[in-house]
Amino acid sequence: MTFYPSYQIEIKMRLHSKVIAALLLSFTLACTQDEPRLDESIRLDVNVETAKEVEIIYSDSAIVRVKITGATLLYHLNTREPQQEFPDGVRVDFYGPDQKITGTLTGKYGIRFEAKGEVVVRDSVVWQSAEGQRLETEELIWDERQQRVYNHRFVVLRKQDEIIMGHGFQATQDFKDARVIAVTGTKSVDEIRDDFQ
Repeated sequence: MTFYPSYQIEIKMRLHSKVIAALLLSFTLACTQDEPRLDESIRLDVNVETAKEVEIIYSDSAIVRVKITGATLLYHLNTREPQQEFPDGVRVDFYGPDQKITGTLTGKYGIRFEAKGEVVVRDSVVWQSAEGQRLETEELIWDERQQRVYNHRFVVLRKQDEIIMGHGFQATQDFKDARVIAVTGTKSVDEIRDDFQ
């Protein structure tokens, strides 16, 4: 039997000033009798909400499990598949039972598919564990329900004593049981030091 966590999600955000101005403008225009003439540069997408300085907290019994932060959030209100997009970068902090960070995932772009319970992080992705392990790749997927991260792309996994390169990666979200699926090469830290001497 698979356990799916029932996280409570709390979202803290500051509405973007352009959204507020656009809402006020649309309200003002709706109240006038004359046919409004809008500048062509003003285009509103009513299916997308914009927020700045966003913090999404996943908690279980008032204990923080995961925290997602980003400079900008575009919340796509598509009813079939709502999405939360982070076009200016995203950071995901994973917490252990002792409330200490067990790992941090960062990338220049992120998107959360609400219905699937998946967060996809792309572009210069780095996942760092508290123990010093570091994964570098171009895309990584966090499955909220299964509490695991994975991909099918080229990865470089740096451990304390070796570097492993390959295609495909999977691990639990606390970075335990981390492994490269199709290993294409390994080097020990001592070999790397010898190459530079």
